[in-house]
Amino acid sequence: MTSVIEETVTRETPADGAPASRGSEIRRHELAVFLRSRRERITPEQVGLPRGRRRRTPGLRREEVAQLSAVGVTWYTWLEQARDIQVSEQVLDALARTLMLDASERAHLFQLAGSVDPSPAASCPSVTPALREMLRRLEPVPACIQNSRYDILAYNRTYGRLLMNNLDAVPPEDRNCMILIFTNDEWRSSVVTLDESMRLMAARLRASMAGHLSEPAWKVLVKRLKAESREFCEVWERYEVVGARSKTKQFLNPYVGLLTLDHTDLWLSPDFGARMVTYVPSDEETRERLEKLHAFALEDEAAAVS
Repeated sequence: MTSVIEETVTRETPADGAPASRGSEIRRHELAVFLRSRRERITPEQVGLPRGRRRRTPGLRREEVAQLSAVGVTWYTWLEQARDIQVSEQVLDALARTLMLDASERAHLFQLAGSVDPSPAASCPSVTPALREMLRRLEPVPACIQNSRYDILAYNRTYGRLLMNNLDAVPPEDRNCMILIFTNDEWRSSVVTLDESMRLMAARLRASMAGHLSEPAWKVLVKRLKAESREFCEVWERYEVVGARSKTKQFLNPYVGLLTLDHTDLWLSPDFGARMVTYVPSDEETRERLEKLHAFALEDEAAAVS
């Protein structure tokens, strides 16, 4: 199998020709030990692989991790052997998802690799306490804060149940509208005009990406979508571009049924980066259903606390 992600083997040698520092060697060793420990704790069944009768390795095999992460087997083996090789943000992101790392483990992985996590879960400096309070006070109107890459940085309780049972159950690094609409069956089933929405969102992402072509987080997102969704590859190759615009959308909510909503973006910065996305009911029936949805969210929250 040809790997989707290719890595370049690079020596960690400074410009003056001096060997890599002892600190780098220690960090590579710790990274290798960490990867092996996390690989060995995951069963084949957890990632949809058959166990087989002759399996001796605890957890996953190296070649299985490599395949699931779309990297070369030899390259991944070198990584677990603490070889002096370069590791990109894209590969670290893929490994973190394959190994089912939680937020703390993911941060540890990137730190050991000497890299910066491009995930929106790593830091959200644009979401202030005042903005979170605004989101809460907008209820029952669903609202969230997104950046131009479609990362969902914060949201209120109604939005958390607008397109699925509970957005809180989705790992923070997967809370991205592009990833959800192209890869999450529950989210996709709630979008009434799925094909049109996927096409327009890809075109909007293409337009926004023009100002971020060299940024790792954007590259990681697009490469992940290409690897996980044939539909994304098809619409992305059309090279369509559209700007931001408001429109009426319909969602089939799992709690209260069909909702017809007027979508509006409220920009939070002059460079059209972060925005507050709101969904106002366009008819009385939707308004009543949103109130019911908000009541469900409050009940779930109270049950979780008790």
